[in-house]
Amino acid sequence: MRSAYLTAARALQLGREGALEGDQARALRLYGEALDLLTLLPPERTRDVLLAHTHLAFYQTLELLGGKDGGQRHLQLGVSYARSTRDPLARAIAEECLSGLDVVM
Repeated sequence: MRSAYLTAARALQLGREGALEGDQARALRLYGEALDLLTLLPPERTRDVLLAHTHLAFYQTLELLGGKDGGQRHLQLGVSYARSTRDPLARAIAEECLSGLDVVM
């Protein structure tokens, strides 16, 4: 299971790098790969933290593309995972995503 977490974390990292470099299509593909892998794993804090970060990164990237379909779903799931795991970084990212929506976590 550890290798699955590392693979998902690497896909998330490469996706973020792709988004920062302007390659949103690659970023979305990598986020999708991470989500596909993570959803196969049993519920556990590490998985849920990675899901929070991946869903929030997916949302942020979709917003860069003008709010394509699914962005709100990724935001809701990312915020939910960030709340339940209480991961400080995920919660901070969720707060940042919500700040433009007049919603408080």
